Amino acid sequence: MSSATPTPDTPLVRRLPLAGVLRPGRPSDIWFKPALSSVAAVAPPNLALLALGRLDLAMYTMAGSLCALYAHNRPYAARARVLARVVLGMLGGVAVALVAASLTRDAVVLVTVGALLAAAQKALCDATRVGPPGNVVLTFISSAALFAPQTLAQVPGHLALGAAAGAWAWLVGMAPGLVRPHGPERRATAHALNATAACAEAHRTGDDGRARAARAAAYAAVHAAWQTLLSVPPARGRAATRRALERLVVRAEVALAAPADTDPERLRAWARALRGTGPVPEADDDPQAADELLGMDAERATGRQPLWQRLGPLTPIAARTALGCALAGYASLALGIGRPYWALVTAASLYQANITLTWNRAVQRVVGNLAGVLLFAAVTPLTHLGPAALVLCCLAFNFGAEALISRNYWLGSVCVTPMALLITEFAGYQEPGRLITERIADTLVGALVGFAAALAVTNRRAADRVERALDAADRAREHAARLLARPDPAPGALESARRALAAALVDLRATADAAAGEWWQRALPQERVVRAEQSGHRTLAATVRRQGHRPRAGTTAQKTEDVRP
Repeated sequence: MSSATPTPDTPLVRRLPLAGVLRPGRPSDIWFKPALSSVAAVAPPNLALLALGRLDLAMYTMAGSLCALYAHNRPYAARARVLARVVLGMLGGVAVALVAASLTRDAVVLVTVGALLAAAQKALCDATRVGPPGNVVLTFISSAALFAPQTLAQVPGHLALGAAAGAWAWLVGMAPGLVRPHGPERRATAHALNATAACAEAHRTGDDGRARAARAAAYAAVHAAWQTLLSVPPARGRAATRRALERLVVRAEVALAAPADTDPERLRAWARALRGTGPVPEADDDPQAADELLGMDAERATGRQPLWQRLGPLTPIAARTALGCALAGYASLALGIGRPYWALVTAASLYQANITLTWNRAVQRVVGNLAGVLLFAAVTPLTHLGPAALVLCCLAFNFGAEALISRNYWLGSVCVTPMALLITEFAGYQEPGRLITERIADTLVGALVGFAAALAVTNRRAADRVERALDAADRAREHAARLLARPDPAPGALESARRALAAALVDLRATADAAAGEWWQRALPQERVVRAEQSGHRTLAATVRRQGHRPRAGTTAQKTEDVRP
């Protein structure tokens, strides 16, 4: 997020950094949850196959088991839907891959199918904002399935194994909700409060650079908290706990607007109280809080953009993914490496929201993979003691990957690489030297070719889309404010304006998320986006009141600034 206003003299290209790319960050607040969930989802199917002597089928159960990595930041009502869709998406990609593998053994055709699948998975994951690990796991499994010997008669049985493991992964992902039903919302709200407290403290130091960085982090945390709370269906969104959390996030926004008047310790005390399962602290009633909560209700009731509209702005990213994956796979074939899907997956894993982040990921991927093959070489004697040792080592690397990847992508890759190499041995012994050579070659080919494709296909119109979305939101808010200023607006006009404003705010958020950065000449006006959302929510609240809805108990009357254009 940038606090800078876009200027025409900003350079067209940005310097590709090296400093800090490999620096470990702080671990995620819930780093252990995806790590433990992954082990809990993968272990039972793999151990069952081990007992049956059919580890060669583990790739198909892994397809379903790895779905447990998703949606850990979602409220459980939303997580149930997201996990189900991830499982269906995983099975759909595997089905296409297995059918293609059963119909042809032409490697060029299979690489082409894999590249198109990778592009579709990237676009769908970004459009639906499914969250980490995004399209990478889907592409890894479907690309590997493309090169697994297959017949059409075997496809239903292999998909059934994936579906059974996916159902188990769904249960693993939902199980924590029995103990802490509002855990994800409480964590997101606590993070927003802590980030806002840090912003208030940085503001008092007089260090402008530190204050700007802290303010950007606080805006991002507050935005993430709203994303979490807004993902809950309207019927569940009126729960007392959820409403209390929303009041706390609004108080964080109020603190961001006036950091000099904010008590950081009070914000941190609220954040500490959100740990565990105790009652949610009640923030004092505030006119702005009441206004924005009413506006949130109005926006939530409008719903999200249709999927096809969200896919439109992602066309350059999908084209970049398809081109990079295809070229990486073809280059691997031309070099005779033997496992082109590794190069394809490497290219698919690079593509982030902008060129700079893609460069960072390329460096992290290469360093992590090179360190990972050294780790694989070190543990190979242990894994060759027997199938049980092989399975246990895979589980250990699975845990390590998810525990470390939130600190820096390359640290997670150090464990992902040996795990992927060991999975190839489930079907039978592989010569370690050859595996290591092929993995290094495919990593370098995939990273170089994939990044070259990112440079060739840029998303230069993303900033323009954000500006248009901001202008549309401002026009919709001003139109609603003018209607509110009239003593007797035309029948239905106010409702139409309210719906138009709510739709504009939804579109603004989706557009800003899709345009998180690119290699163009302008920075995104992120703070202007946040301000537009806040003022839009207050205007929505005013339209709700004007239409006859009464505010909650304890709120005050409408103020002039609620509807001011």
